Amino acid sequence: MTREQYILATQQNSLPRTEHPQFYPVGIYGWRKRCLYFFVLLLLVTMIVNMAMTIWILKVMNFTVDGMGNLRVTKKGIRLEGISEFLLPLYVKEIHSRKDSPLVLQSDRNVTVNARNHMGQLTGQLTVGADAVEAQCKRFEVKASEGGKLLFSADEDEIVIGADRLKVTGTEGAVFGHSVETPHIRAEPSQDLKLESPTRSLVMEAPRGVQVNAAAGDLKATCRKELHLQSTEGEIFLNADTIRLGNLPVGSFSSSSSSSSSSSSSSSSSPSSSAPRQTIYELCVCPNGKLYLSPAGAGSTCQSSSNICLWS
Repeated sequence: MTREQYILATQQNSLPRTEHPQFYPVGIYGWRKRCLYFFVLLLLVTMIVNMAMTIWILKVMNFTVDGMGNLRVTKKGIRLEGISEFLLPLYVKEIHSRKDSPLVLQSDRNVTVNARNHMGQLTGQLTVGADAVEAQCKRFEVKASEGGKLLFSADEDEIVIGADRLKVTGTEGAVFGHSVETPHIRAEPSQDLKLESPTRSLVMEAPRGVQVNAAAGDLKATCRKELHLQSTEGEIFLNADTIRLGNLPVGSFSSSSSSSSSSSSSSSSSPSSSAPRQTIYELCVCPNGKLYLSPAGAGSTCQSSSNICLWS
């Protein structure tokens, strides 16, 4: 390469370029930038509204660190105060009220409490309805609050009443369709005890005897037809100061001695005098068991007065 060529080449490279360079901008401009700012602003407003609604819900529902509203979460479980409504089934182990307030379960139709076994089968049910209270279980028991004494129990075989006193306050008394077994029947003080069978007979049986005692009053037995006192292997013992048999027929007897003495006495006595009144009688019995009275004499007068048995 000659010197002239070198100089010529270096001069051409040192000449200033007359062309303008092209610049390419970096970023979002125009309507895209405006849309981006609009979406950012909309997101910010949504976040502010969401936060305000969250704070309002927390304030209205009374959310705290222990629970929400009337619901409190404690170490012993969940405590709920006030009136609560459950729209879905509630599964709990124990429900109890505060010491100073009762527990009220209320429903528009009925309140049903079910008990199930580990297999999910229904073993007991208590239904409180508008017309009746129904309990379905194998055994129903009512116990005293103090000591756990059994007051009432019922199952398919028997009904047990364990109270010291059974009091029936109905005007019609107690009605038993079958037999009644009891060691003692007693009325209240100053009240009468009445055992009545309006259409059938009343039977009292005991293997070792039946005792009816009236310590301060009378004992009356009244019937319409016949009264039977029967003892198969013993005796009928009437022990009283006075034994009276009312409405017994009185027989009459006549003998020659009595007629002669009565005629002589009547002739000797004045018309105004009267015979002594008969006050002593003899108790006689007919072959058919009928009792009658006969005027007492020196001996038995039942044979003389036996004519009363003919028309009895």
